[in-house]
Amino acid sequence: MAKGKTKGQKGKRITLKTAKNSIRITFDGRRRLDLSKMGITTFPKCILKLDDVDELDLSRNMLKKIPDSIQRFQKLRWLDLHSNQLEELPEGIGMLQNLAYLNLSNNKLTAKNLPVELNLLKNLRTLNLGLNRLDNIPTTLGALKELKEVSLFDNFLTAIPTSVTKLPKLKKLNVKRNPFPDPTQEQPVDSIKRTETLYLVQEKDLCCSCLKMCQDERDKLNKLKNTIPSSSKKPNFPSLLTPNSTAKENQEQWR
Repeated sequence: MAKGKTKGQKGKRITLKTAKNSIRITFDGRRRLDLSKMGITTFPKCILKLDDVDELDLSRNMLKKIPDSIQRFQKLRWLDLHSNQLEELPEGIGMLQNLAYLNLSNNKLTAKNLPVELNLLKNLRTLNLGLNRLDNIPTTLGALKELKEVSLFDNFLTAIPTSVTKLPKLKKLNVKRNPFPDPTQEQPVDSIKRTETLYLVQEKDLCCSCLKMCQDERDKLNKLKNTIPSSSKKPNFPSLLTPNSTAKENQEQWR
């Protein structure tokens, strides 16, 4: 029994053959090494021989550490490490210059163990740090100008840096279930979504035909507002010729 328990703590050993058999081709033709849900407790060094894959999935294991050698996966565009027991990230992760998707949710990451080198991921578009132990977000993440989606839900955040909320291409920011002192801190989620269909320009930037069209539409709205009767006025039906009409209120005119 004790022997079995020890074996369980060591986790499953991944061989190079197992890893090769775990490579899948995605619908868009990329090579994904899928080692999710394998009971892995330590990073399998053998997969460094497969560093030409485009995607690496090590999610839902029991990993506590990722080695600095992760930087050898130079072609990597997609890295999923969610639902492990990671407490820190290696500095080498910043060398994955082609990385566009990084999922680190449901781990044990703290703010002090997020390496500054994360700001080197210039092509990163999606970053998921939800369900961790973050009490603040490094302002250096504001250097990731290509970010479109950022998830920070279920942490211990009390504020979100402006450098993050003002990222130029950001479309989705999830900061739900954080202990913000001011509930309005969660407003950036909605305001960013609204900007997907809201475009504001100055009149000087419009051509003559577009400017005239906008002005005509504005005039129509103004006319419509002016024609809507006030609720305080009584309705008037001048063409209604029945005794029950409002004309009954003025007997002399009715006769």
